[in-house]
Amino acid sequence: MIPLRDENPTRSFSFITIFLIVLNSIFFLYELSLGSFLEYAIRRYAVIPYDFVNFLNLKQFFTLLSSMFLHGGLLHLGGNMLYLWIFGNNIEDVLGHYKFLIFYLLCGISASLVHIFTNPHSMLPTIGASGAVSGMLGAYFVLFPQAKVLTLLPVFYFVRIVKVPAFFFLGFWILFQFLSGIAAPGGEGVSGEGGVAWFAHIGGFLAGILLLPIFYRRKKGGC
Repeated sequence: MIPLRDENPTRSFSFITIFLIVLNSIFFLYELSLGSFLEYAIRRYAVIPYDFVNFLNLKQFFTLLSSMFLHGGLLHLGGNMLYLWIFGNNIEDVLGHYKFLIFYLLCGISASLVHIFTNPHSMLPTIGASGAVSGMLGAYFVLFPQAKVLTLLPVFYFVRIVKVPAFFFLGFWILFQFLSGIAAPGGEGVSGEGGVAWFAHIGGFLAGILLLPIFYRRKKGGC
């Protein structure tokens, strides 16, 4: 299922969401300019669980942030930014701009820490905004379960566009992450060389749910 948009208008201009999309895009263009130095840059600024566990230092902590702004290809970047735009702008609208930025970064860091905990011996570089974006999905799942998501749904040889409630779309999404993580080779939650860090997605989603009450208080109705 591919989300196209949601029917959940915002009250404020989502400039932090746009800023994050632009910043990720700039970093991706920078990656493209590196040529043969790209592999070195990825290994330097990505999260590598084995290095984090065995050579813990300030550089390793820095990768928890730097890895969020690197991507492995145009589809990787485009998918993350599509989800961030559709679901993140509403979270920014609810939390406020600067709280949203902190929330986003904490979700990304939490996702990386879960990935490290579940794959402590992995030497594969982990990059991408997926963990942080997953946090936005977790928060959206709690705050807007009934919001309709316009979704591209492949059915055998046909493609349909349908509206589904967010709790169904995101519930299916997190179930798919969990099942994929369990089925990954070795049960490590990483599907092979250069694969997907499924448990980072799960960690980000749970972080979004667990951190939300710290950043957001529902207004109580008055008489």
